[in-house]
Amino acid sequence: MDWMKILSAGFAIMMLIYLWPRAMHMIKHSPKGSSSDWQAFLLPIVAVIGFVALLIWMVRH
Repeated sequence: MDWMKILSAGFAIMMLIYLWPRAMHMIKHSPKGSSSDWQAFLLPIVAVIGFVALLIWMVRH
C-alpha cells in the first residue's frame, strides 16, 4: 500500500469516530414517523420500482 491509501483509510476512520456520536444523538432526538409519513415514502418508491420493472420487461419482449 502506498502512503496515499494509508492516509485515506486513516482519514475515513477519523471521520467515523468524529461523526458516530453526532449520528446517535440525531437518531435519538429525531421525530418518529407516523403511518402517513411511511405511506408518503413508500408510494413513490413503489412507483419507481414498478416503472423500472416495466422498462426491463419492455426490453426483454
